[in-house]
Amino acid sequence: MNDTNLTNEWFIGRQNDFESSARSYPRKFPFALKKAKGSWVEDVEGNRYLDFLCGAGTLALGHNDDEVSRAMMDLIASGAPLHTLDLTTPVKDRFVETIFSILLEEMQGNVKIQFCSPSGTDAVDAAIKLCKTATGRGTVIAFNGAYHGMGHGAMALTGNLGAKTPVQNLMPGVQFLPFPNSYRCPFGLGGEAGTDAACAYFERVLKDPESGITKPAAVIIEPIQGEGGVVPAPAKFLQTIRRVTRELGIPMIVDEIQCGIGRSGDIFAFQESGIIPDIILMSKAIGGSQPMSVVVYDRSLDKWNPGAHAGTFRGNQLAMAAGTVVLRRVSDPAFLSEVRRKGGIIRRALENLKAEVSIIGDVRGRGLMQGIEFIDPEGPKDIMGHPEPSGKIAAEVQKRCFENHLVMEKGGRSGSVMRCLCALTVTDDEISTMLDIFSRVVKEIDSEIR
Repeated sequence: MNDTNLTNEWFIGRQNDFESSARSYPRKFPFALKKAKGSWVEDVEGNRYLDFLCGAGTLALGHNDDEVSRAMMDLIASGAPLHTLDLTTPVKDRFVETIFSILLEEMQGNVKIQFCSPSGTDAVDAAIKLCKTATGRGTVIAFNGAYHGMGHGAMALTGNLGAKTPVQNLMPGVQFLPFPNSYRCPFGLGGEAGTDAACAYFERVLKDPESGITKPAAVIIEPIQGEGGVVPAPAKFLQTIRRVTRELGIPMIVDEIQCGIGRSGDIFAFQESGIIPDIILMSKAIGGSQPMSVVVYDRSLDKWNPGAHAGTFRGNQLAMAAGTVVLRRVSDPAFLSEVRRKGGIIRRALENLKAEVSIIGDVRGRGLMQGIEFIDPEGPKDIMGHPEPSGKIAAEVQKRCFENHLVMEKGGRSGSVMRCLCALTVTDDEISTMLDIFSRVVKEIDSEIR
């Protein structure tokens, strides 16, 4: 097929005909991609877009990074196997060594790794199976607003009711507890008081013999909730969870699938709190643009029998070669410092924009994982006295950004939070371009509402 003269509309029309109704991104971004480099993508009609989605945070070094591409091409040219199940290879050995090298010093030499099927969802399922096997217990604690994937087990741990409600009889035994959120505080307190309440509630629930909640096999948490609206867990909350779970012998799982591998400005987002978790889940950026997911866990939990968790495509050698490059580059302290600096530029600009308009309720995040929550200033108020989130306004912002050649995704409650998930290699000029487009669109919509 010669697609030289074919249009976005032609490709989208065909996709509508033959792809399932579960497709999501094409509904928001109706184009057909042809080329990509760095922070930019180009469609079949030659239009260029600044990509602040980057595979939902997968492309830490942007599209088609030269060193990443060379590593994969060299591997193919070498004649090395590309698909090895869980058999070892020099490429795999080097990849594992690199992963272990980026762990906190206290974890090194005391962990094991499980390679999973390519999606992060499978890493979540694997970790839950591991904890149930190791503890002999069957329940799991997750948190309101969590997103852990769309598999049958992982979705049971996810807070979003829109995805869960149509699918009955998900994994049983999941108990959801409040997650601190200064702007949308579940206790109606906000700030430090809200964090203290969440900490106290978590500890009391697990230690109260009348709580009705049996001792779980695991507690799973995102250090920064992603799909839930870019909500960082306060350091005190993570520290409380770690202390209590350690006291009670409950494995603590940190889901770093989106917020990890440098996105927060640290190699792992949990590091800011100073904790040492039992299990770390990694996917997305860890494969250097190729599918990969792993579970790294404390050796004491390694109670599996051979074959207890498997997956045909857990030996993706291209992902291991590419991921080794990403891990080496991203873990460089100078690189992480740049992520924090660039995240600060975005954050300050968004805070200034918030002060100028009425439709932004909150700006939050860390590093190059920032969220902007949109509100209806004339709408009803929540228990904190803040206007309710507005998915309608966020959707209009997203639509007009796309029309101005900026790709950004939504998330959060009611889809009200626009999210920055750009390449960690984004340049200052590209940040300036993004902020110019985004600010212009937001001010335009704000003036129409006023």
